[in-house]
Parts: sequence; structure tokens; C-alpha cells
Amino acid sequence: MTTILLFFVAHWYLSLFFQTFFLHRYASHKAFTMNKFTEKVFFVLTWIFQGSNYLSPYGYGVMHRMHHAFADTEDDPHSPKYDESIWKMMWKTKTIYSSIANGKFVPEKRFTEGVPKWDAFDKIARSWPSRLFWGALYVGVYWQFAEYWWLWLLLPLQFLLSPIHGAIINWFAHKYGYRNFEVGDTSRNFLPVDFLMMGESYHNNHHKNGSRPNFGGIRWHEIDPTYLVIKVLNKLGIIQITRSRELKVEQVSKAA
Repeated sequence: MTTILLFFVAHWYLSLFFQTFFLHRYASHKAFTMNKFTEKVFFVLTWIFQGSNYLSPYGYGVMHRMHHAFADTEDDPHSPKYDESIWKMMWKTKTIYSSIANGKFVPEKRFTEGVPKWDAFDKIARSWPSRLFWGALYVGVYWQFAEYWWLWLLLPLQFLLSPIHGAIINWFAHKYGYRNFEVGDTSRNFLPVDFLMMGESYHNNHHKNGSRPNFGGIRWHEIDPTYLVIKVLNKLGIIQITRSRELKVEQVSKAA
């Protein structure tokens, strides 16, 4: 039982880390820079740790820029304000993402400029043989180590971790939580201490300044685990943090 729970938790956080670090903060917002070789290394690492959930950095990056530009309007790719249920929102998100990643939807230049793109690799990583390979690997782990039937209930979640991570923020962090800043959308900080989403749940902070690499740090309890890793990678010279305007405490809404 311990092995399966450790496998699930490790997959949750490693998949989530590469989603928030590479797809979100780098591909979408350029909160830091890296050279082209390092970028390709992170493409491969994202594929390994997202596995059957692999998301194209290009498709994710473009769609997320659209979310910020059209937040909580009818043109938002995912908004609880215009989607009746979390399931409809997830399906709409999937449809728009797939159209972008497959080249069927041509977005405005402002949404594509500078977004990393590696078509040859994405074609392999997003293919059904790739997804089936990772899925079979997960099944093999469960077959070997799942001692109780109920542990198998975790397996479908592992097939869908990336959409689940996205849904938690795109739905719940626009409905529940507190606000540090009055912004022109419904974004909220979903958790006061983000033990679950590696900094992603400080969504209101992020919507105030999208290019800021630290999603937390406005209140004393807002610790962003991903930003701690970013600082280490910056110190090692693997990435270079883009210096952006820091948010000031006095900007915090009195209504928060």
C-alpha cells in the first residue's frame, strides 16, 4: 500500500511541478529565461513526469495567455462564470487546447510570440502510442504493488492528472478563497498555505502580475514551493529570472 501511495503522490507533485514551472511560468509568462538546449531538456522532462498526461507547452502557453487576456469573459477558454459545471469547463478547455496544439486554430500573434514550440517532439509525446506506453507502465506498477482493491481507484486519476490540476485552479480558484488584490476578474487565492498545488493556488496574486515568478509572498503565510526551486535553478545558472515589478504590501485590498 505504501508503495502505491508514494507513487501516486510523487506523480502528483512531479507532474504538477513541470506544469507550473515549465508550461505556466516559462512557456506562458516568460518569468525566467533559459537557453534552447535547456528548453529541450525540460520538454523531455515534462514528457517523462507528466507521462500519459503530457501537455504541449505551445498549446498550453497560447491558451493560458488567452485566459489572462479574456479572463472571465465569453472569450475566456475556461471560466466558471460562463461554464455551467466543472465538467463543461474541462471539456471546453480540452477542445480549445487541442485545436491550438493541433494547429487547427490560429491565434493572434500576441498569444504565440515567444511561446516554445517543438513540433517534432510534441508529435511523439502527444501520440497515442506514447500515452499507452505510460498508461501501461502505471498499470504495471499497480499490478505489482496494489495490495488492496481500493488502491486501484487512484489509477484513473493518474491518467488525468494534468486536467485535474488545471480544473482545481481554473474552477475552484475562481470561486473560493480570499483576495489580496482587486483585479478585473474573479481570481482568488484558493489556499492560504499551498501544500497541494505548489504555488498555483495563489491565483489572485498571479492575476495581479502574471510575469512575477513568485506566486506567493504577499502575506507571510504565502509560501510558493515552486519559486524556491526557481531560485535554486537561477543560482545554479540553469535559468535566469526575469526581473519583474514586485507587488507591494500596501497594494493589498482592504476588503481581503
